[in-house]
Amino acid sequence: MKKLAAIFLLLSASQIQAQEYKTYPMWDHKLPTTTRVRDLISRLTLEEKVAQMLNAAPAVEKLGIPAYDWWNEVLHGVARTPFKVTVFPQAIGMAATWDTSSLFTMAKYAATEGRAINNIAIKKNRTRERYLGLTYWTPNINIFRDPRWGRGQETYGEDPFLTAMLGSAFVHGLQGDDPRYLQAAACAKHYAVHSGPEPSRHSFNANVSAYDLWDTYLPAFKELITNAKVAGVMCAYNAFRDQPCCASDLLMNDILRNQWQFNGYVTSDCWAIDDFFKYHKTHKDATVSAADAVLHGTDVECGVSVYKTLVDAVKQNIITEKQLDVSLERLFTIRYRLGQFDPPSMVPYTQIDESVLESETHKAHSLKMAQQSIVLLKNQNNTLPLKRSIKKIALIGPNADNPIAVLGNYNGMPSEIITVLKGLQRKLGNDVEIIYEKAVNFTDDSLLIFEDLSSFYSTDGKPGVKAEYWNNEKMEGSPDMTITEKDIHHYWPEGQSPATGINTIHFSARYTTVYTARETEALQFEASGDDGYRIFINDELKLDAWERNRWGARKLSLETEKGKQYRIRVEMYQGEGNAAIQFKAGKTGRTNIAALKERIKDADVILFAGGISPQLEGEEMKVDYPGFNGGDRTSIMLPAIQTKYLQELKSTGKPVVFIMMTGSAIAIPWEDQNIPGIINAWYGGQHAGTAIADVLFGDYNPAGRLPVTFYASDKDLPDFNSYEMKGRTYRYFNGKPLYPFGYGLSYSNFTYDGFALPATHGKGKALTVKVRVSNIGKMDGEEVVQLYVSHTGKTETAPLRALKGFQRIALKAGESRMVEFTLSPDMLSVVSKDGKLVQPAEKIWVSIGGGQPAVKNKTTSLVLSKSLSIQ
Repeated sequence: MKKLAAIFLLLSASQIQAQEYKTYPMWDHKLPTTTRVRDLISRLTLEEKVAQMLNAAPAVEKLGIPAYDWWNEVLHGVARTPFKVTVFPQAIGMAATWDTSSLFTMAKYAATEGRAINNIAIKKNRTRERYLGLTYWTPNINIFRDPRWGRGQETYGEDPFLTAMLGSAFVHGLQGDDPRYLQAAACAKHYAVHSGPEPSRHSFNANVSAYDLWDTYLPAFKELITNAKVAGVMCAYNAFRDQPCCASDLLMNDILRNQWQFNGYVTSDCWAIDDFFKYHKTHKDATVSAADAVLHGTDVECGVSVYKTLVDAVKQNIITEKQLDVSLERLFTIRYRLGQFDPPSMVPYTQIDESVLESETHKAHSLKMAQQSIVLLKNQNNTLPLKRSIKKIALIGPNADNPIAVLGNYNGMPSEIITVLKGLQRKLGNDVEIIYEKAVNFTDDSLLIFEDLSSFYSTDGKPGVKAEYWNNEKMEGSPDMTITEKDIHHYWPEGQSPATGINTIHFSARYTTVYTARETEALQFEASGDDGYRIFINDELKLDAWERNRWGARKLSLETEKGKQYRIRVEMYQGEGNAAIQFKAGKTGRTNIAALKERIKDADVILFAGGISPQLEGEEMKVDYPGFNGGDRTSIMLPAIQTKYLQELKSTGKPVVFIMMTGSAIAIPWEDQNIPGIINAWYGGQHAGTAIADVLFGDYNPAGRLPVTFYASDKDLPDFNSYEMKGRTYRYFNGKPLYPFGYGLSYSNFTYDGFALPATHGKGKALTVKVRVSNIGKMDGEEVVQLYVSHTGKTETAPLRALKGFQRIALKAGESRMVEFTLSPDMLSVVSKDGKLVQPAEKIWVSIGGGQPAVKNKTTSLVLSKSLSIQ
């Protein structure tokens, strides 16, 4: 009885405490948010305050504060979640749509899916888990200044104005328009002057002029912060003018907080605070680094390590507790704006359920954006669209049936991925024969012809592979889960667990099986994994890739005797990110080109799906194939082996169409001169294959435009390490590009007329510009109307030309429409050498049309240009 009484008293005390904290002002939704936030902070101990400044913020049970992980991603759809979600085209592909309306809708749909996932997490008490929250660290609005940067695929291209407009549309769509609550919180990254190289990003010091800073690197951030009201900002890894970006006097204190009056939250890039003392060597230790980051307005640390020393920093009088309170107020204000401390009935997004995940409307928009993103680069003799009367297609190349390529990076996982092969099969059915052969890798033609050996695997005398999983990275203790699997071939996107009860990240695994040799033969085994793995044969270590690997593949050979048994053990661990372990077997060979040409000799058309993929370019990757290094590229040329195969295919005399997939500009001078049909399809999302098939057969009239310059060769590029803009992008490049920024063809033809400007224009006044656009072709289509401004006076710092307006419009065959732009005084101004925006009295040129001035484009009339004097 005494024991029961004690339990009753404990329960009563708990209930009383629960009742008590609900009476605190922090929980009173009728009070101003500032009052509630300050009340909450006042009730935290120093240790509790510091814990709330980590990305994985723990629960504070005495106040009813739930655990929350700030880290989430939504680059082109909700990323790294355990749920099946809609995957839109990669960011660079969405930029190629030049359609702010589509990007707004995409962000709105992604936020809706994110809300559904978060609502599920709250109901299941999973708010402490990463990738289930509502603070998304997107968009990436860094300027894609150099095509060699592997993360450029995450951006909206090389132009500050295009980036700003698309980024603004994304923020508005994601955050919603409710006056009180955020649908989700966007975050502008990486602030600032950050765009490679990847291998040196933790130690690199960017030192640019005031002109380049304000003309190129800051405009998009300014737009998102001062006008779009983005909720968050992420400071970059690199240093800027000898100070780490997250502790930059100029970037953080002067510009962000003082000039732009930003009152949202700032997160460090992940483990960027460690870089202060480990790589930049600007701070003596973790404690000083943490305090200095906070004093510069970095409110939350991604990495959950250095900020733990803030407790000591306060006790050592390096920083005060009140200075921590400034950051805490920003952080909890965001959480209040997300509705985390109000009754669900008050928050308009809490009733969204999982039925919105991959809804038909969302998937339809993913397809639409994939279609919109495709850029028709060449169409000699109207090779495209293909006629539906053809009977046989040869589909060749490394991206013909590659699901990784269409998903890009920072991606979620859909229920179904439509590759080029699947897209063609669905469109054509049994009416057209498709001969598919990979034939070549991205950078070589040494193919491992995989064979299914799973029927020869056994464990404990039964078919299969013994799989043991641990909820730690070192296989410590007893396995948390042991199951039997068919083979060793897994890919788990971030947020997906390899087995019931196993972490989505920070886990390890051991796979053991016995292979009974089917033949006396030389087998090639290929292993790959996202982080570390190692292979043992008969308990002898044969392949060691235990260090961070990120998709790198390794091979080992094994001479087998028929009937003999070989013990195979594969061990792996997973830290952050996508998880993968693949162990394949086969024999190495090269495609017999002569035999391939004979096989496809009666094809009506040859489609070569090549380019590159996120397996080669991306964030800090250990990839060292020819032309690639650490996620970046050392050459922008299409890998030579692909050009060789295209030459062989052209020699058949058949029409050849090059379907290029990439997240960055590729130089294809031979292809431009010799291949009649070329489309650039980027990394098109889950419906990429459907969109490509639609464009190839004319069910969709392409209208994508390049958001980056496609240079002719590596010789056109300045030093990758230099952040000076001279010679970079269409705004400062004096050479002749292969395909210019803003370029893209159509199956229709468009003309422009009715463009007029006054002879003079008053300084400081807005200018309205109108033009009539007509579709004179036989096919309905879309045109991207582009407006550029050029300063021809004595201004030393002006770009050659600068985009200042764009609209994507749909016109039926024979239809005309007036298009209007309003240019603000800022749009008619230039940045001075000291970084000030000025409007000089001088003559300027305003150009309007389907591309840049003086750029030839066979499916749109020449750009119209007129001058006026600013007085």
